[in-house]
Amino acid sequence: MKTSPTKNAFLNRKKLSLWKITKYLGFVFGTLILICLLVFILFTDPLINKFLKVPITNAFTEAYPEYSLQLGEMHYDIWKNRLGSDSIILKRNDSTFTSSAVSFSVSGISWMKILWQRGITLNNLTRTVIDAQNIILSFHKSQEGLKFGMLHISVPNSELTADSIKYFPLINDEQFFAKSKFKQTRFRFDIPQINISGLDYLALLKGNTYKARSINVKDVSADILVNMDSPDDSNSTNPLMPNEALLSMKEIVKVDSLKIINGQLKYCEKFTVGGTPGVITFNKVNVSISGIANHSDNPDTSIIHANGIFMDSGTMKLFVEIPLNSKDFNLRYSGSLDTMDVTKLNTFIEPAEHQRIKSGTIHSAEYKINVNSGYASGMLQVEYEDLSIALLDKKTGSEKGVFNQILSIIGKAFVIRGNNVPDEKGKMKIGEIKYTRDPKDTFLQFLWYALRGGVSDVVGIPRD
Repeated sequence: MKTSPTKNAFLNRKKLSLWKITKYLGFVFGTLILICLLVFILFTDPLINKFLKVPITNAFTEAYPEYSLQLGEMHYDIWKNRLGSDSIILKRNDSTFTSSAVSFSVSGISWMKILWQRGITLNNLTRTVIDAQNIILSFHKSQEGLKFGMLHISVPNSELTADSIKYFPLINDEQFFAKSKFKQTRFRFDIPQINISGLDYLALLKGNTYKARSINVKDVSADILVNMDSPDDSNSTNPLMPNEALLSMKEIVKVDSLKIINGQLKYCEKFTVGGTPGVITFNKVNVSISGIANHSDNPDTSIIHANGIFMDSGTMKLFVEIPLNSKDFNLRYSGSLDTMDVTKLNTFIEPAEHQRIKSGTIHSAEYKINVNSGYASGMLQVEYEDLSIALLDKKTGSEKGVFNQILSIIGKAFVIRGNNVPDEKGKMKIGEIKYTRDPKDTFLQFLWYALRGGVSDVVGIPRD
């Protein structure tokens, strides 16, 4: 059966019309998609702020109801896949914590995967890079603050870099110590730069491992003040030694090396309200610590090498070896001090001991100390000469007065050795070190108290 020419023409016109319609619809849809893409590219920020900022804030509030989040003007760079905000404020609803940043950005996250999966997984964060500027954290309960000038976190490079880091009280010293009737320690830290490499972010996000290849801290300045005019809190927990602190942590800690370069330490003790504190300083401090680890199958021993200028006078060196996996407090440490003017110690001795070193020069000092289960034993060899000490009036700080002159005469009986130099046979007094750890001792206090006993033995001052 043959189809008429009229019918064929009709069918051809119908096919042509369908093709034109399909082509036109494709063109229209393509144009619409292109327009949408152009609108998204050209007007990303208004769209983000109108449609995404509130959902992001609400999602955070639902996940962490104890906190509130405020985001400033948001921006999205489609070419760099970077989402940022001009400002961010995070507050705890009980007003105990506040944090803010002037700018905050996140890049490297697959937002489509997150939208498709309706949630964030660790796999979504493997290429994440975070940058923030002018971060301020305020801990209102303890009245302390922490600032960062810049923070850069790179998950793919396993790096963290921060600069202009400051840790400080939000109130002055007298207000800080007035918070409690017991002895407290006030800290101030200023760290121009810190860099952490080989940081395992994914393990960190899981919350069970803190692992890094190296931590480098440059030009750190530490200012520590203790109010010795207040009693110890008998209900407070005793300080933990390094091995105890690491073993008490459930999380795995492993840091191959920690270095402090060109640091400064100012340690002070105040003995009266408004009085002049005793001051000890270390400058140009360099510290290298290796083998920081816990929960290891193989026993790890941490090695510490340190050196610095003591009291702007003598170069001091320190070596410490600590088995961190030991349940007992064991270690060994040794060190040395070269030529030093002993009167430099008066900035601490006068307010702390009510004594004044009138003269004295250390030519050299060396010590070796072993600690077994908290008991320190060892020896100190120090060569010095022309040592003279006077007692001071506790109220006036003066050496004058009949009563103080009598005390000074009595005091001289205890300064048995004004000089300790080798005799004709090359012998000199060697100080014996024997000290048992007081549960209230901090780690650095323990190291000093043990060494101080050897100093007392050499000079002739009775031990406490």
